[in-house]
Amino acid sequence: MPESFDELLAKCNRTAFKLEFRDQYMTGDPGYVAWEAGDLDRAVEEYAGWTELARGAVQRGIQMKRARIVSEPVSEYITFEHAVTSRVNIAAGELIRWVPRQRVSTVALPGNDVWVFDDSVLQFCFFAGDGRFMGNDVSTDPEVVKFCVSAFEAAWERGVDHDQYSVTA
Repeated sequence: MPESFDELLAKCNRTAFKLEFRDQYMTGDPGYVAWEAGDLDRAVEEYAGWTELARGAVQRGIQMKRARIVSEPVSEYITFEHAVTSRVNIAAGELIRWVPRQRVSTVALPGNDVWVFDDSVLQFCFFAGDGRFMGNDVSTDPEVVKFCVSAFEAAWERGVDHDQYSVTA
C-alpha cells in the first residue's frame, strides 16, 4: 500500500510542492457546499485540519508551495478555491501561485496533480471526470521526479502570487 500524504509530509525535510491542473474537484466536499450556500466561515472551518497539518510542516521548516493551473475565465470551483485560500493555505504558511493555463502552453506537464517532496518523492493524485478523488500513486523514479520538478518550476515562474491574482468567472 502506498504511503499516505500525511506519512510523506511527515518524512519531508525541506520542500513540499504541488501542481494542480483541474478546474473542478470534489463538489460534494462540505467546504465547497458551505461556500456555495454563502457561508465562507463554515467553508474555511471545514479545512481546519489541513491548515493545522500544513502549518505544522511549515513550522518544522518545510517550504510548501502550490501552483494552480487554471482556465480563464475561471470556473465556479476555482472561484471557491480562491475565496478560501488566504484563510486556509496562506494562513498555514503555504505559498500559492495561480497560473493561467495559456501561460503553460509550451511547458511539458505531468498528466495528473502531483505533490513533490524534497525533490525525491512524488505522489500523483487521481480524480474522476466529475472531480471525485480516486486515489494516489507514489513514485521515486529519478527521471519522473526530475520531470515533475522541472514542470513545477516552470509553472511557478509563470504564476501570479495569490494576493495579486483576481478571479473572474
